[in-house]
Amino acid sequence: MKIAIPLIENLGEDSRISEHFGHAPYFGFINLKEDKNYDLNIIKNPLMEHSPGEVPAYLHENGVNLLIAKGIGGRAITFFEQLGIQVIRGANGKVKEIMEALKENMLKDREYKVKEHFHEHVNHDCKNH
Repeated sequence: MKIAIPLIENLGEDSRISEHFGHAPYFGFINLKEDKNYDLNIIKNPLMEHSPGEVPAYLHENGVNLLIAKGIGGRAITFFEQLGIQVIRGANGKVKEIMEALKENMLKDREYKVKEHFHEHVNHDCKNH
């Protein structure tokens, strides 16, 4: 299974999840193996400025099956669902804590209201706020 987690920093397993998935500075790509061990690869988010649907498409192109997020809007969830990517909302903490909770089946989807809104999606050469 390939998992994506939006991150605010690049500190390996000590990286913390970002408040808003689409505008996270980094994404952690995790390959979860059958034995519950995993490999983590953190990359800079190439789509800090994006149009609606671009980040879900990017994650889909990278083989992601599951997005673990803290805050995410309903429209984005719809894009992920259309691409067959499961979304777990309301996660908190560092990568190692999130992965431990996932491996123990303790990570549950729960609604989370984003405290800051970053909605600067690019649309026809202008920014919408």
